[in-house]
Amino acid sequence: MGTTAPASAGSHSSCATCGTQLAPSLLSCPACHALVHAAQLNQLAAAAEAARAGGDRVGALRNWRDALDLLPAGSAQFAAVHAQIVALEQETDRRAPAGAAADPGAAGSGSALKRSWVAIAAAAVFLLGKFKLLLLGLTKLKTLGSMLAFLGVYWQLWGWKFAAGFVVSIYIHEMGHVAALARYGIRADAPMFIPGVGAFVRLRQLPATVGQDARVGLAGPVWGLGAGLAAYGVFMSTGAPIWAAIARTAGWINLFNLLPVWQLDGGRGFRALARSQRWAAVAVLGVAWALTTQPLLLLLGAVAMWRAFSDSPADPDARVLALYAALVLSLAWLSMIHVPGTVK
Repeated sequence: MGTTAPASAGSHSSCATCGTQLAPSLLSCPACHALVHAAQLNQLAAAAEAARAGGDRVGALRNWRDALDLLPAGSAQFAAVHAQIVALEQETDRRAPAGAAADPGAAGSGSALKRSWVAIAAAAVFLLGKFKLLLLGLTKLKTLGSMLAFLGVYWQLWGWKFAAGFVVSIYIHEMGHVAALARYGIRADAPMFIPGVGAFVRLRQLPATVGQDARVGLAGPVWGLGAGLAAYGVFMSTGAPIWAAIARTAGWINLFNLLPVWQLDGGRGFRALARSQRWAAVAVLGVAWALTTQPLLLLLGAVAMWRAFSDSPADPDARVLALYAALVLSLAWLSMIHVPGTVK
């Protein structure tokens, strides 16, 4: 991304400056080095500046990102636009930090969190505040269609009640990514469900820094935690075991996503951490295991130790470590809650 023009740009057949014939994917003329999309770039820059002047950071980010897609990666213009994007992303983080739903103090011990109606109410309020976005996602045909197919498979395995709760919790997780991407003005496709695998959101553009990419990745478990806590709140109100089962499964699935490998959310989080911060994450995983005895934490800890020896970024982000730690503690507890009718 950022090196080839979008399909709509293929109408340029020759350079406006020197007349050289151009391949549709070229962003600059090989003869005179003029920018192929100079006119469109000027329009996007003007729109971005106007949006920023009007206080619309998301609109400014979207226009600058569209401009970045039309610039050669090694050019000075690319570097200048990239710097604009980084500055706007940092301003967005300062004004509205991502991951507000994950409170590190909320998961001090299992029994304390179990009695904490404040955490559960906060999760419910958080999701209610995002209801419009959650509903909007269901208007996308491929999301709704793949979601129904996914539901049908698990309906046959577990019955419709648990399958519905399971699918909704995964959907909420994916919409956490969508919301974070929207905050940074990053274009992406709607969530797609694949039975037996899960769901994913395909990015059309990339975050400008590893810190922003980490927060986009961890936004999924943050929203997934909210879904699990909301389900647990319903269980505490009704006593229906199905809600405890949904909450526990949401906790386990989102905790598994914190595995720091590949394109899993934890992998994206670890890419923003310095080596010392990764060892701090290993320590948090150890504490979480001591508190909850969740076996999955042993796998996360082993992989995290392996990742601690890999290269760290030039611009590590301590806020990502705090968010990762909060999620580990909260989700480890949630994944170990007792479901009535099962063996403790």
